[in-house]
Amino acid sequence: MPALWIAHVTVTDTEAYGEYAKLAGPAIAAHGGEFIARGGRYVQLEGRDRARNVVARFPSVEAAEACYNSAEYQAALDHARGASERDLVIVEITG
Repeated sequence: MPALWIAHVTVTDTEAYGEYAKLAGPAIAAHGGEFIARGGRYVQLEGRDRARNVVARFPSVEAAEACYNSAEYQAALDHARGASERDLVIVEITG
């Protein structure tokens, strides 16, 4: 079953987060992920507001998790740590 990788992000260091984005995109693509939303317009109805929202579609929960745990994505993530506050969840598409 396909899965969505959903990230809600507050960027605190634009330069460092830009480095993360440069490296994360290829790592995500290498694991079959494709972005379906990055940063665009949104309406916050409940919960914590984060200015950047990203959704990527993966072939499966396992592919998304493998991407997150990969050396390539972890190298990208090194730039996001300390440069952002993030919430990230992987959700299987069931219907």
